[in-house]
Amino acid sequence: MRQKLLVLVFWIQLAWLRVQMKVEQSPGVLTLQEGRNSSLICNYSTSIRNVQWFQQNPDGRLISLFYIASGMQQKGRLKSTVNSKKRYSQLYIRDSQPEDSATYFCAVDAQCSADTCSMYAKPELRT
Repeated sequence: MRQKLLVLVFWIQLAWLRVQMKVEQSPGVLTLQEGRNSSLICNYSTSIRNVQWFQQNPDGRLISLFYIASGMQQKGRLKSTVNSKKRYSQLYIRDSQPEDSATYFCAVDAQCSADTCSMYAKPELRT
């Protein structure tokens, strides 16, 4: 008998000083059976430098799965891709196992110039 796995996904919305960046994941909740393949999508609203995928286990431990700027990375049964033109990243889970039951989420590092968005005040330039 195959076990059902529950994968919870939540979205993160980042607010910048001058530009609001939206990050959304889908699906919101994903239930799959052991041995099945699935994927999660992270859409973002502006150009980025990199995407990071995390897994939070039921015990609360946070694990960084991928830190990826473009293209594809694979680690065992997990794979992540980034499509910068279409502004999304995808996390693939192949052959789901009970240890995959967790909360998954993405975070993005915005590509900003000093005039468009910043988490910090502009540095003062002295000559």
